[in-house]
Amino acid sequence: MNTPLTRLSPLEVRERAACMCDHGDVCSSYAPGHALHLIQARMASATPLSWVDAVVETADAASGSLTLRTLQGDVLSIWSAGGAALEAPAGTPVALHAAYDVLAVGRVLYNVAR
Repeated sequence: MNTPLTRLSPLEVRERAACMCDHGDVCSSYAPGHALHLIQARMASATPLSWVDAVVETADAASGSLTLRTLQGDVLSIWSAGGAALEAPAGTPVALHAAYDVLAVGRVLYNVAR
């Protein structure tokens, strides 16, 4: 005897695809700025020449946005739902992986959107 397959309508699938961080829970999405995927972290660690050193100029914990100034003087605006703005207030030295959009605050890594 087989169990019948349950089919979800496209509407139900789209509703379930919303990230849980929109509701104050832990990120359930690997989209830019959300949860850091293991492969993304491994690729960033495997390409050390793409890291750019920077200092946090502004950090807005409510919105998750940060403004970074690189040591070359470039200004970058990034966003992270993972709490990077809480952990990196203004003046914090950070590193940004240019190829894989990973922000390192000390030893903690965050997925960011630019």
